[in-house]
Amino acid sequence: MFGSGQIAAPLIMALTIGISLLGLLKMPKIIDVCLFRPYHFHRKPEYETMILSGFVHADMAHLFFNMFTFYWFAFPMERFIGTVPFLILYFFGLVLSHTCTWYKNKDDQGYASLGASGAISAVLFAYIVYFPTRSLFIFPIPFPIPAFLFAIGYVGYSYYASKQNTGRINHDAHLCGAISGLVFVAVTDPGAFARLF
Repeated sequence: MFGSGQIAAPLIMALTIGISLLGLLKMPKIIDVCLFRPYHFHRKPEYETMILSGFVHADMAHLFFNMFTFYWFAFPMERFIGTVPFLILYFFGLVLSHTCTWYKNKDDQGYASLGASGAISAVLFAYIVYFPTRSLFIFPIPFPIPAFLFAIGYVGYSYYASKQNTGRINHDAHLCGAISGLVFVAVTDPGAFARLF
């Protein structure tokens, strides 16, 4: 899975797993410090939390599913587009997804979120643009799912989950992250969409 000169995806994955496990198992204060809180951000911006919150997770299942998705899509995307464009894509998705979260929840004093979902969604949807006919194996579904069908289902589920607004997992980040991945491809390689048809 590792490609020659591929450094960004392995480093991001290692840091995310390491920091998340440290926060979950040893030092919960780490998670508290990294949380993105739109209400407080609106009044006293803590820009670093837009990035740091992407390196911590709510529980082991949250971490596992995000890193599972990251492994299967981020590694090939870095090989395909290169390390610098991959880093731009990843962090663009992270920041834009938090911008959407801030806009929606800036008046909710109790709302806080965490996780790499926005950035991973950006990578996933950029991947789908480039490889729309590939099938995705998503645990625990025992059969392959065409990439474009997965994209429709993913957006539908994220919209539904965002309306429930439970826990600290930022489902709105899935939607905005997906949009940021599509925007990234449209700006950096507009011909990719033409090749879909």
